[in-house]
Amino acid sequence: MIALEGYRGPDNFFVKYRIGDRIRYAGGNWSNRLELIDPPLTPPSNYATPSLVPMEYHQEAPWESLPQVLVEVPILGVDQWQLLRNRLLRAVVPDDGKGVVVDFGYTEYFLFYDENGEFQATRLTDKPADYRVHTMLRFDEFMRRGRPILEAYLEEQGITETEFVFNTGDTGWYSLPFLYVNTNRHLLVFIRNEPQQPVAVTSMPGLKGGQAFGHVMRSHLTDLLLRPVSSLYRLFFVVTDTTIATLRLDWMTGLANKPVPELSESPPMDLQIWESELDKISSHSKSTGSVDFLVDGEAFFTRFVDTVTQAEHSVHLQTYIFDNDDFAVRIAELLKRRSNEGIEVKVLFDGLGTIGGTMSDSESLPEHHEPPASVHWFLEADSQVAVRQKANPWFTGDHIKSTIIDQKTAYVGGMNIGREYRYDWHDLMMELRGPVVSTLAREFRTSWMHSGPLGDLGYVISKTEPRVKNTTHEGPALRVLLTAPGNYEIYKAQLEAIKRAQRYIYVQNAYFTDDRLLREMVMARRRGVDVRVIIPMETDHGPITRSNVLAANAMLKHGIRVYIYPGFSHVKAAIYDGWVCVGSANFDRLSLRINRELNIASSDPKIAGQLLERLFVPDFLGSPELTEPIPERWIDHLVEIVGDYIY
Repeated sequence: MIALEGYRGPDNFFVKYRIGDRIRYAGGNWSNRLELIDPPLTPPSNYATPSLVPMEYHQEAPWESLPQVLVEVPILGVDQWQLLRNRLLRAVVPDDGKGVVVDFGYTEYFLFYDENGEFQATRLTDKPADYRVHTMLRFDEFMRRGRPILEAYLEEQGITETEFVFNTGDTGWYSLPFLYVNTNRHLLVFIRNEPQQPVAVTSMPGLKGGQAFGHVMRSHLTDLLLRPVSSLYRLFFVVTDTTIATLRLDWMTGLANKPVPELSESPPMDLQIWESELDKISSHSKSTGSVDFLVDGEAFFTRFVDTVTQAEHSVHLQTYIFDNDDFAVRIAELLKRRSNEGIEVKVLFDGLGTIGGTMSDSESLPEHHEPPASVHWFLEADSQVAVRQKANPWFTGDHIKSTIIDQKTAYVGGMNIGREYRYDWHDLMMELRGPVVSTLAREFRTSWMHSGPLGDLGYVISKTEPRVKNTTHEGPALRVLLTAPGNYEIYKAQLEAIKRAQRYIYVQNAYFTDDRLLREMVMARRRGVDVRVIIPMETDHGPITRSNVLAANAMLKHGIRVYIYPGFSHVKAAIYDGWVCVGSANFDRLSLRINRELNIASSDPKIAGQLLERLFVPDFLGSPELTEPIPERWIDHLVEIVGDYIY
């Protein structure tokens, strides 16, 4: 695609280009991405994150008419772009089988030199398997490094125009064939070639409601036939727990009017004794492995995509929500491509979690995105991906998020597959390697078998398969903790850790509705423990926000230091005197006693130090500390009572 003419206005752009021996006329609207006002305003001091806008149409017939308020933009050739590009990229892109990811704010491209020394650029999700990610740069950092090179190049070439279009020579779908540069405004706009593919969209009235109703009916009819024992077992514990929660006394009873003591200088709890106690609590014995904490979507999904593109045998993914937004679709396309390349890809997601997740959109979702009507169908269409959708008997769910790649690498934590987790929210995942991955792989296999046509029989078969005892010791000791019907080990372990802590308790969680945990944290503070909590005041569930207000005020009243995260933090992490517990479980009734959850725990000081350095210290510094109670409303107390049952 070679641009021959280009025009731009405040709202639209127009490109006449040649492809082969044919002439095409294209264009699109960029008013929602740019503000092009003539005469130009004072430019920023540096190049901002660029806009990336699609060509919305391609036609053979010339434009019938063009708006009068247009500026004709000079066109520069592919050779001129390649000269500049090579100078820019040689400064940052290695040529040793690795490449650089450049984050454009809402999509990422992988830049690399192929085996012939030719520069290539693809979407990150299309990255070749034999190339690895060397580093990731935000675009402003990329341009900060490259700005002197750009200015020197323009002077050398005698280019005096303040705006122009480069032909990049990029080809194929999702390519970036044209680049608009405006040096007056320090502005760059990549024009992307997107496929015009028909897709079943969610605009049909009542579609999602119908999907939810059908799924609930299947969960309580078909599921009772395939999984009668586990369904009734789950019902028993839901009813029992609800009854106990109703009869339990107010957690504040007996705590009022007692002075808050100074911080204790007592030694921390004995972690060796604590690990022996955990042997009685946990259904899994200690394992070993390496842990790397990946804070926020940029760090996690870059590593995740890099590992998936290099997978040699299998990708087994379990998530609570597999969304249908633009980012989730890109991940789905990657999984489909890998399955068609011979990799065994299995995707297991929670039915109600995913249907509910697709009912709401991220505020940053591009306007032109057309979501698939069904994530399940989209993943299976034209691919070898095996998909299973977990049932939700008695409205319980499976909140686990884990991915096992080649049985060697695992990712566990709080992030689902969706735009919010990549671009909008604060969250945490772990990359795990070593023997602990085998434990996680067994958990996935059990869930996969239980969700299949054999139902409860599949669960029994998975549990009776012999376990190969791993005698290797790679890295520090790690332990898998679960929540499942009748198995509350995440809850029991953290409750006991709070009781035993002597020096400090640091917690970051979005949902504080479990009264007993709150009471024990207050009691810990009253024996001199330094208790600090990071909590968001905006959440993805409106009622929880008001419940968090009451929890924050109660903790503040009893001496706990409360930090309000600026934005939404979806992190679920805690450290108790050096014992780390991180994963998918919230501090609420569903996570601790009803839904399936998975956390990773460790007493290793290096792991605790890494979590402190990467998460807690930056978030304590970046989150304002609460010094006065937040105003409460009478309805907040009603919301808190209801929240104890449904969250």
